[in-house]
Amino acid sequence: MNIVDNVYVALDYRLTLDSGEEVDRSAEDQPLAFITGSGHIIPGLERQIMGMAVGDKSRITVAPEDAYGLANPELIADVPRRQFPAEMEIKPGMMFHSQGPDGIMSANVKEIKDENTVVVDLNHPLAGKTLHFDVNIVEVRELTDDERSLLSASCGCGNEEDAGCGSCGCC
Repeated sequence: MNIVDNVYVALDYRLTLDSGEEVDRSAEDQPLAFITGSGHIIPGLERQIMGMAVGDKSRITVAPEDAYGLANPELIADVPRRQFPAEMEIKPGMMFHSQGPDGIMSANVKEIKDENTVVVDLNHPLAGKTLHFDVNIVEVRELTDDERSLLSASCGCGNEEDAGCGSCGCC
């Protein structure tokens, strides 16, 4: 069976940057599993695995625009030091999580300007980076009834009958 929309896929992967630095990989005997078309993986990777089948291996390059986007300079901001817990030791390169208007967001400390100002970057850590995936497709199959029900419920259309509400593309 080839990978198409709305199928279960499991793949082993290794993710590297242009420099060759490995930034992520699937754990041994724990492939990344997802349902195509559900938005659970970056669009560029999903688009390039379409048509592949179990046993297929490929080196896939994904441009920033099809991954985590370009780095947005407007997401780099000066934050008053008093916004951080007083006991927290802040260093450039450290990551932290904060509650934002749309939920929890990650931030990276870019620099400590002075004793009162911390420069933070709210871009995704892989924004602006070209990603290189070595993938091995280990499973492709039709969705079970339970998976189809979960997918329909998660898309917000409430259509558990798979009648095709058309509002989300997942059912």
